[in-house]
Amino acid sequence: MTELRKETILFVDDEESILDITGEYFRHKGYQVLTAGNGFEALEVLGAQPVDCCFTDINMPGMDGLELAEHIRQHDVSIPVVVMTGFPSLENTLSTLKNGVVDFLIKPVKLEQMELCVRRVFRERELFLKNLLLAKEVEGKERLEALNQKLVSKVEELNIMNRIMDDFSAISSSEELFKKATESAVDITGADASRFFIVSESMEIPIEMAATGAGGARIPLDGLALHGKELETLICEVAQEGVPTLISHSSRLRELRSPVNSLVLVPLQIRAKSLGVLVASHVAENCHFTEKDVYHLSFMTQKAAGNVENVALYENIYDNLFSTLSAFVKAVEARDSYTNQHSNRVGEIAILLGMELGCSKEELDILTFAGRLHDIGKIGIRDAILLKPGRLTDEEFEKIKEHPDIGADIVGQLGLWDREAQIIRHHHERFDGRGYPEGLRSVAIPFLSRILSVADAFDAMASDRAYRRKMPLEKVTGIIRDGAGEQFDPRVVEAYLSVVARGELDVSLDE
Repeated sequence: MTELRKETILFVDDEESILDITGEYFRHKGYQVLTAGNGFEALEVLGAQPVDCCFTDINMPGMDGLELAEHIRQHDVSIPVVVMTGFPSLENTLSTLKNGVVDFLIKPVKLEQMELCVRRVFRERELFLKNLLLAKEVEGKERLEALNQKLVSKVEELNIMNRIMDDFSAISSSEELFKKATESAVDITGADASRFFIVSESMEIPIEMAATGAGGARIPLDGLALHGKELETLICEVAQEGVPTLISHSSRLRELRSPVNSLVLVPLQIRAKSLGVLVASHVAENCHFTEKDVYHLSFMTQKAAGNVENVALYENIYDNLFSTLSAFVKAVEARDSYTNQHSNRVGEIAILLGMELGCSKEELDILTFAGRLHDIGKIGIRDAILLKPGRLTDEEFEKIKEHPDIGADIVGQLGLWDREAQIIRHHHERFDGRGYPEGLRSVAIPFLSRILSVADAFDAMASDRAYRRKMPLEKVTGIIRDGAGEQFDPRVVEAYLSVVARGELDVSLDE
């Protein structure tokens, strides 16, 4: 009896370790494996014996993977080509379509993921070969429609991958990243709900960080169908094994005592260690997750993992730089005991006014930053001028007026806080246009600078200075009220008066 020929896979990569690992794995799985170090070697192998599928890296010496794919397409369209790359780009993705590539994997690729891809490719190849035989008997229009449908499906899949990359490209905080992961999971798979859990060896149980319902609904973190020890155990198992898990119509779901009909759990790993697990669920009986859903969610968590590292690095840099700048401000205030803690108080007062005016969380964060650093530019002013107890000369005052520009330049040079630098630069502008450094007036002055101006003036008058004692609250309030429309924005003054009327600034004055 004739032995059936094993399906043959050709792996092309210039890294021998990858060839060794993949070769050993797929031989163990029952496939015949051939290897080549670049495109030219691959063509020699293809010319010597039949090949059923080809996996190729893109960047290789001599002939790269895209050139190889085009050569295979021109000479034998029945051989499916899967491209692997560690540097995905829209240009490479579009190039693979033109070269007839059937799939696009992002390195590092898990062997289990490659095996799923191989199974899918061979299923599609079998259908493709049958279609080649049938194509001789059907009209050209039907053939074109079938090819077009396949192309549309591939383009749709690539669009999903590009959308995932776009979704995570501009995320700047861990909280935003976890929320985006759950929203994207629901959007991509059509899940009824998605949740993200943080896992750690130091935690006894997974900690839920974000949750999103169908249609992007903001649901409570405890408002989904799965709860309890069974789910916690399942999440920990997936995190420990580091392999996506798909559960449908199984006894495991009945063990969870949940109405969920289909469940997928995908680990988010950084350097081979699980940071968290993304959980998506279908409740309806006719809704099930597919291998393609698992693939897309795995691709998404890989992208998210890279962003987690970038966000952590950014947050660490941000905190360190802010601490350094705050130290500069303390150095300035240490030169003058009368202004000690002035910057912190200005920041706190600005927040009170901002909240009264309905500022967003982002705007309040900017006010906190700009308030604490608004006088950092005084580090560039000589002590003889900065600490002078008497009246300044016109020339000396002109030097003092340079400190907003100096401060804005210091902050702006770091490239992280452009908007904050703008607020610092204009906190001494006047509503009537007679301020400095640019003489802006009315709404041309940044709104947050107008808030900071009132907060700065309040603390300057309500605290001791080298040239005078602090003023009582009633006098300070009268001066600010009278300055509405001239020195200060009337809208900000109105907010100030409301805060004073509630007694919220009495504490600041006493302190």
